Amino acid sequence: MTRYTRQTSSLDGGPSSPLNGELEGACRAGKGLAWLLAIVLVFCGVASVASCSSDDDNSARPTIDRIEQRGKILIGTTGDYRPLSFCEPDGTYWGFGIEVAREIAARLGVSAEFVKTSWPTLTDDVLAEPQMFDLAIGGITITEARQEIMLMSEGYLANGKTILCRKSEEGCYKSLADIDKPEVRVMVNPGGLNEKFANANLTHATIIVHQKNEEIPSLVAEGEADVMITEITEAPYYVQTDARLAAPLLNEPFTRGEIGVLMRKGQDDLLRFVNDAIRQMKTDGTLRRLHEKYGLVYAY
Repeated sequence: MTRYTRQTSSLDGGPSSPLNGELEGACRAGKGLAWLLAIVLVFCGVASVASCSSDDDNSARPTIDRIEQRGKILIGTTGDYRPLSFCEPDGTYWGFGIEVAREIAARLGVSAEFVKTSWPTLTDDVLAEPQMFDLAIGGITITEARQEIMLMSEGYLANGKTILCRKSEEGCYKSLADIDKPEVRVMVNPGGLNEKFANANLTHATIIVHQKNEEIPSLVAEGEADVMITEITEAPYYVQTDARLAAPLLNEPFTRGEIGVLMRKGQDDLLRFVNDAIRQMKTDGTLRRLHEKYGLVYAY
């Protein structure tokens, strides 16, 4: 009984009990282990989140990863739009947009390869399966219609509709109303915004659709048409290279907009990269130098 009483006393945890001291030590140790376990769990949770975040970051670059593995970026361009994108008979591409494309490729650490497209087939080519190219560049105006079904970058070149005509007749065209007359022959290339603009705004003029955009300025100069609907980015080049031509409304464009880079939806990682590259080119002076090289108005 005495032994039983002593055990009860010890288990009751009297202040002088050796067993009580052991229990207190065990409790303290248990609390320490609990804190240690909590710290470990928190650390594992943070590591898990970081791992997931890292995985998300990697999975957010599918287009760029594919381009980097390929070692080159495929760029669709019409090659008929001096001085933005032109393809010589030997297959050499040159122009303002071509240099912007090469600059984007260089900043991505890959080479640029150009793929021929056309204005009538541009949208279909961007959306084609299998994919024809990673992005398209060269005189592509940013529009809501394009943004509804595709992705477009921030603008890198200001743009607007204007005209080319024979220099001997530049005084005849001071407004859109002067052009919208049955006797005025207006020539446009098919499938692009020039044709859409002409159809929407020139309901009385005689509209002639010519397949090759790059041939139209010469045809106007030779008298095959009176006016070409073009852009403020394109008109100065032809005025400088052909003394027979004039752009009387160059400083008063019928529309105002911006040219950007076009690509299919689902390539958000590539769009982010392109936008970042355009911002960097604006900041570091690259874009301004290219504007000056090709005689374009810098609006940024």
